[in-house]
Amino acid sequence: MGKRRTLLLLVLVLFSALVTSVGGYEDEGRRRERDEEEESEQKTQGEKWFLLRHLHDVVKTDAGSMRLVKGGYRRGSFLHSPMHIGFISMEPNSLFIPQYLDSDLVLFVHHGEARVGHIYKDELAERSLKHGDVYTIPAGTAFYLENRVKNERVHIICSIDITSETMGWHAFQSFFIGGGIYPASVLAGFDHTTLSNALNVSTEELSKFLTRQSSGPIVHLSGFHHTNTWSKFLDLEPHHRLAHLKRIVNVAVEASPKEEETTWSLRKILFTILNREDAVERVSHKAPSAYNLYNRNPDFKNDYGWSKKLDESDYSPLKQSGNGVYLVNLSQGSMVAPHVNPTAIEYGVVLKGTGRIQIVYPNGTLAMNARVREGDVFWVPRYFPFCQIASTNGLFEFFGFTTSARRNHQQFLVGKNSLMQSLRGPEFAAAFGIGEKRLKRITNAQHEQVILPSSSSAAPGDKATRELWN
Repeated sequence: MGKRRTLLLLVLVLFSALVTSVGGYEDEGRRRERDEEEESEQKTQGEKWFLLRHLHDVVKTDAGSMRLVKGGYRRGSFLHSPMHIGFISMEPNSLFIPQYLDSDLVLFVHHGEARVGHIYKDELAERSLKHGDVYTIPAGTAFYLENRVKNERVHIICSIDITSETMGWHAFQSFFIGGGIYPASVLAGFDHTTLSNALNVSTEELSKFLTRQSSGPIVHLSGFHHTNTWSKFLDLEPHHRLAHLKRIVNVAVEASPKEEETTWSLRKILFTILNREDAVERVSHKAPSAYNLYNRNPDFKNDYGWSKKLDESDYSPLKQSGNGVYLVNLSQGSMVAPHVNPTAIEYGVVLKGTGRIQIVYPNGTLAMNARVREGDVFWVPRYFPFCQIASTNGLFEFFGFTTSARRNHQQFLVGKNSLMQSLRGPEFAAAFGIGEKRLKRITNAQHEQVILPSSSSAAPGDKATRELWN
């Protein structure tokens, strides 16, 4: 009897241990599943925050378009993205009509050629822009863009700052000087009696003048759309242009003396558009020229790629906008070493190829590990560690803006010139819980700097291309 009790007790103990063990495995499995779900959710959330893939149409006409990926505050997050990235596409022989913005504008010509006209120190300046050129337009400055090439579109990437003076954190505002029914000119907001007196024309003629344009902010100048109002103006004889000009250059001076400076800018810009022969004498040669990024020598170059950076010390107009510009080209499989921007938020636009962007949270967890392709826009908050990795099937080129015009002293975390090299010593070894010899062996294992060979971490190819321009 005693033996049976002992045997039964032993069986019960073994069964209990088995149940406990199975339960432990189940709990461990559930924990793993939960951790994987949390990690997947975190990566998805990271892509929603740091990849700006939602394009919005700001302007869309037969003659061109302007599309935008928006910055702004992120709900439920401390992260703030203070910049929009715009994509302007213009058909041959088209005009982005005169306007001014409540935000600074930095232009980069990605493809084709363009002409920009704007006010600089109360003088009208016109500049020709080509592939790779960078140019700035300060907030409140009247400007226009032209594509006069007969058989080639122009594609422009631009940064639009969201500042405390911008009328909305999630938008910017265009004030169109030219216009009619669509878009409406800011002139149309004045009382018509006041405006007709200011123009010295009848209210009937004023009404016709303010309702002729209906083609949108980007208009054709010739060809099939030859009847367009702007095209008609440009086709007039010089003395006829001048006659039209004289009837509108005194707009709103009597109605609003405080607007005299703005109105004088309007005079200047209208003189160029309506009386182009006279424009040569009125173009200010003091205005800055464009800066071509592709003609600049690399600031860093090795066997794995190169990088170029443009700040206010290289191109003084960037001081006005407060932005820097950069261009990076990576060979297949290479990577920009993990690094930190201590002075600026960084935005990037993929121009060629495919790759990966990895961003790390302050708590040492992976915020995003996303594959990107041509046309994708990403941003990296200040202080967040990150790296860019090229795919193994081709080069990876990306262009971008930073939110500081001062020299951006990037802090590299890995590589020959990294913080690991600068900090190595007993204190740094103790922080990792290892000896100095082992730390030295690890920090010296990488002989390259800035751009590193990293084929094992590269992303697989992706031939898909996003349509930003159509």
